[in-house]
Amino acid sequence: MQRRAVTGVLAAAVLLVAGCSSGGSSPGGGGGSGGAPSRTAVAPASSAPDRESAPPAKGSVKVLRTVAQGLNSPWGLAELPGGALVVSSRDEATITRVDAKTGRTTLLGTVSGVAPEGEGGLLGIALSPRFASDHLIYAYFTSASDNRIVRMLYDPAKPAGEQLGAPDTVFKGIPKGFIHNGGRIAFGPDGMLYAGTGESGQRGLAQDKENLGGKILRLTPEGEPAPGNPFPGSPVYSYGHRNVQGLAWDDKQRLLASEFGQDTWDELNAIKPGDNYGWPDAEGRSDDPRYHDPIAQWHTDVASPSGIAYAEGSIWMAGLKGERLWRIPLKGTRAAAAPQAFLTHTYGRLRTVLPAGDGRLWLVTSNTDGRGDPKKGDDRILELQVS
Repeated sequence: MQRRAVTGVLAAAVLLVAGCSSGGSSPGGGGGSGGAPSRTAVAPASSAPDRESAPPAKGSVKVLRTVAQGLNSPWGLAELPGGALVVSSRDEATITRVDAKTGRTTLLGTVSGVAPEGEGGLLGIALSPRFASDHLIYAYFTSASDNRIVRMLYDPAKPAGEQLGAPDTVFKGIPKGFIHNGGRIAFGPDGMLYAGTGESGQRGLAQDKENLGGKILRLTPEGEPAPGNPFPGSPVYSYGHRNVQGLAWDDKQRLLASEFGQDTWDELNAIKPGDNYGWPDAEGRSDDPRYHDPIAQWHTDVASPSGIAYAEGSIWMAGLKGERLWRIPLKGTRAAAAPQAFLTHTYGRLRTVLPAGDGRLWLVTSNTDGRGDPKKGDDRILELQVS
């Protein structure tokens, strides 16, 4: 494969229905399981003793404040050194700096080459692991021909609106579609760049290891397949995904990912390199040894998950159609207790969640994405205290 063009996570689970981020079925969707679904489904415990500690079964969330509001189609979020935030606008193709103390916003610039349509546009952002010296902001976006990852020089000394340099394409050739563009990017503890992709509505791409759709990719900061990847010369880290929009690492540096289901289960997965997560042949638990079963699963009415974050021993998962924040306490790579929902129908659709340190989270709403209800209020960034 080439750098610039590559072809082609219970003790309980919660509930079941249909959908992409809108909750609607995509073309070619498979049917749900037969009979009336149980409201909970218990996953078997690991056969090996798990000596790791677990957080309390029940947690808490307190909204400390609204940091900023009046945002339009916010998607990606990153925290700058010193505590300011940068947020991407999917539909405006802009990146904006938010003073986390005052809420004041400053436009950094518009990212050229973005072609917003449907679920596509300017999506995830991440800071270079060497940001203190190289001042690079990475972004995943939908262009006219594909989804791609670029990086841009951030110069705060320049006037507002002109603080982003021209995008340098690091990686391209990820399939695009009106739906299922994935879009979350994050640098891992290993310094490598991870990207969650979608199968763009073409179900078969997820099982094709030669295609970049429906995968988690692992790249060097320069966009090459990362050393130690499971398939030599390939950026593919895991496959058989439908639409990955959440990536996070626990305190043992283990990768977890959220994934949109279709007619049956949304998923939280523990990611192992080279594993097959089943789509489109399996959705949720399958008990098929060929596929890696999720840690937890939800009916899409109560989830449709986008961003995730690890804090206080739990994964915190933002729900779009579910309009709630899920807490999944972990013991190793399984759920230590049933997932717990917070902020249900309080702030509308929830898109992105990011650790803020000291038991705090940043949470981004998503009511101006064409599927939300703007009457719930302008999209905002919230500061939460969690346990």
